[in-house]
Amino acid sequence: MVSPEHSQFQTSSSLSMSKHGARTKAASFLSDGLLFVGGALVALLTVWALSSFVNPNPSSGFSVNEAKASISSEKRDCAGGAHGVNLRDDPGDPTFYDDPELSYSIGGQEIENWDEKRRDWLKHHPSYAAGAGDRILVVSGSQSSPCKNPIGDHLLLRFFKNKVDYCRIHGYDIFYNNVLLHPKMHTYWAKIPLVRAAMVAHPEAEWIWWVDSDAAFTDMDFKLPLERYKHHNLVVHGWTRMIYEEKSWVSINAGVFLIRNCQWSLDFMEVWASMGPQTPNYEKWGQTLRSALPDKLFPESDDQSGLVYLLLKEREKWGDKIYVEGEYYFEGYWLEIIGTLGNITDKYVGIEKEVQRLRRRRAEVVSENYAAMREPYLKDAGYGRWSWRRPFITHFTGCQPCSGKHNQMYEGETCWDAMQRALNFADNQVLRNYGFMHPDLLDSSFVSPLPFDFPAE
Repeated sequence: MVSPEHSQFQTSSSLSMSKHGARTKAASFLSDGLLFVGGALVALLTVWALSSFVNPNPSSGFSVNEAKASISSEKRDCAGGAHGVNLRDDPGDPTFYDDPELSYSIGGQEIENWDEKRRDWLKHHPSYAAGAGDRILVVSGSQSSPCKNPIGDHLLLRFFKNKVDYCRIHGYDIFYNNVLLHPKMHTYWAKIPLVRAAMVAHPEAEWIWWVDSDAAFTDMDFKLPLERYKHHNLVVHGWTRMIYEEKSWVSINAGVFLIRNCQWSLDFMEVWASMGPQTPNYEKWGQTLRSALPDKLFPESDDQSGLVYLLLKEREKWGDKIYVEGEYYFEGYWLEIIGTLGNITDKYVGIEKEVQRLRRRRAEVVSENYAAMREPYLKDAGYGRWSWRRPFITHFTGCQPCSGKHNQMYEGETCWDAMQRALNFADNQVLRNYGFMHPDLLDSSFVSPLPFDFPAE
C-alpha cells in the first residue's frame, strides 16, 4: 500500500511530466550535471557532519570503532536484568538440562547430586552467582476454572496483585500457576509438584517461597530474616509445643512456607508427597495421620497433617533442618488480625508526624531504605499477636474466596469484608509512593490524592 505522502509525490511528478513534455538532451545533460555536483556537495557535508558527531574532539582519540564498541556494550548491558544478571547469556556448555532423564515431576525420576548441579549451572552463568544465596522465587497459584463465588475471581486478582507489588518492591521473581502439574495431586497437595518444578526451573534461586492464593502481604516493608534460617532448609509457621506435646494437626500452617532449593528439599518433598492422593496408600495414610494426631477429626491425608507427622516421627532425619517460626506473622490468622489494622495505621501515622524524613516523597525503588529508617521507631511495637507492628502476612484460612465454601464458624460477608480491609491496608502502603490512598478500607474503588508532606499537620 502506498502512503499518502508517496502517493501525492507520484501524482505531482506525473502531472509535471505531462504538462512540460520530454526534455532536450542539452537540458538533460545540464540538469544531470547540476544534480551530480549538488549530490557530491551533500555527500561531502554529510561525511563532515558525521565525522564531527563521532569525533567532536580530535585530540580525544575516540574513534569510530570505539564508538561502535561502546554502542555494542550498551546493547549488552540492556540484556541485563534489574539486578545485574545477563538474561541472554546461556552458553552451550552441557548442564543438567541436557540430561534426557531429567524430570520436573514429583514421583518421577528422582534428581541426584542437585547441589552440585546447581553450583555447576551457576558457574556457567556467572552473572547469577552474585547474591545467589539470598535469591527468592515466590510461587503461588489457583484453580484453572472460573470461581463459583461471584466475587472470587476479583478477590484472587487482588491477592495476586498484592503479591506482585511485594515482589516488585523487594526485587523478587514470582511465578503464578493455575494448572495441575500432577493430575491426581489436587487441592492442598497441588503446591508440592509446583514447588518441585520451580526448583528445577530456577537453579539461580536459593529459596522457593510458597504463598497460598488467599494469603496477603500486609507489611510491604518487612523482609524475611534469612540469616536466621541459614542452618535450615524449610521454614513454616507454627508452635513447637503444640507439635511435640499436643501432637496437634493445626500446630503448623502449611499454606505459607519457605524451602531451600537443595537436595535435602527434593528428598523431603518426595517423602512428603508419598502421603498424597496419587499414591496407592492414600487412604491408609489418612487413617495413620488421624491416629497419630488426636485433634484431627477427618480421616483424610492432607499436606499439613503429613508435615506434622514427619516432624513427630522422623524428627532426627528431617526436624533439625525445619525451622518452626512463631515469633512474627510469617503467616497470621486473619480473624485475630483484621480488627487491629485501624490502630496500627494510627501508630504509623503518628510516627511519621513526628519524623519528617519518613514522610518525604520518594521513588518506589528506594522503599527498602525508608523501611530501614523506620525500624528504630518500631522497637517497642513487638511482633505477632498483641503487636502494633504491621502483620507480615495475613492468611484467610477457611474463607475459600474462590469456591465460597467458607468455614461455618463465620459468615461469608465477614470473610469478604475482611479481605477488602486487608488488601486495601496493604495497597495503601503501595499507593503512598504514587501519591494516593484509600481513605476507607472497605471502599476499594475510591482513592484520594495525598497532600505534600502528608501526614504532617
